[in-house]
Amino acid sequence: MGELLPGLLVNEIGGMHGILHDHVEFLKKHFCLITIKEFLENKKNMSKKVQAVYLWWHKPVIDRDLLQSLPNLKVIANSGVGMDHLDLKLVASFGVKMANAPCAVSSSTADTGMALLLASARRLVEGYHVAVSPSTEYYEADFLGVEVTGATLGILGMGSIGYKIALRAKAFEMKILYHNRTRRKEQEEQAVGASYCEKIEDLLCQADFVMVVVSLTPQTHKLIGKREMELMKPTATLINISRGAVVDQEALVIALRAGVIRAAALDVTYPEPLPRSPSHLLLFLRSTAGGLSGTQPVGSGDASPTAPGLHVCVKLL
Repeated sequence: MGELLPGLLVNEIGGMHGILHDHVEFLKKHFCLITIKEFLENKKNMSKKVQAVYLWWHKPVIDRDLLQSLPNLKVIANSGVGMDHLDLKLVASFGVKMANAPCAVSSSTADTGMALLLASARRLVEGYHVAVSPSTEYYEADFLGVEVTGATLGILGMGSIGYKIALRAKAFEMKILYHNRTRRKEQEEQAVGASYCEKIEDLLCQADFVMVVVSLTPQTHKLIGKREMELMKPTATLINISRGAVVDQEALVIALRAGVIRAAALDVTYPEPLPRSPSHLLLFLRSTAGGLSGTQPVGSGDASPTAPGLHVCVKLL
């Protein structure tokens, strides 16, 4: 029966970069699974069988050589939302269609965005380190965070995730500003109490929290840099749940050290994971800034991962 099913190329089953075992039974109902190892060992017989490729954690790598070796390939399915790791023009030039999961992780990513906002505002990472430190003898009386209720949240990118963040922020009685390529309908704005900022500068200078929720494109690469951070309030917090390269990380470190902005909470970095070196600019903030927490992917942990890597919450004392 499996021989009659179309071939689905996957990186591996299980392991660090393989599809989840829980997905295998479902996939086998519709496809004959072929791992990249099996494909490379018997490319002559396997190449014509593959009609689809399933990307999990950006694997297998889609390049010209692979596309040329799959004459019957019809579709590439990306398990996450973002497709910035793919050369879409190259894929299209082979007549292959792309599919992704644009709404699968919207709620869980929005939850993570709000979690990072709350963690940075209430200094949860710093508080944890103080609580578990062997040297702690007492707690500082002025170990205070900042208010979330009534604060202004600026959302850069009001797509499905950005809008869900606005819904959550409304419950915290936050004032919501947003900037987007296309303005939302009036009834959608009213539903979450959001005000549109045509210029990103108008949002940055007013927001107490700036949440970045844009796709990574040539236009959004280092969207938030030195100039943008200098426009923000010195009491503001930058939260990035999009892609690491959307924020200029060197400029961010300088801004944090100089007190240009109060704090940053990052679900993504560039590269991912960060090099395991104390000299790395962001990791070095562990000793100079007061708090650094690293986890496995959490922004889309309830569904398919969008970008594997270290997720960091950096907070200045």
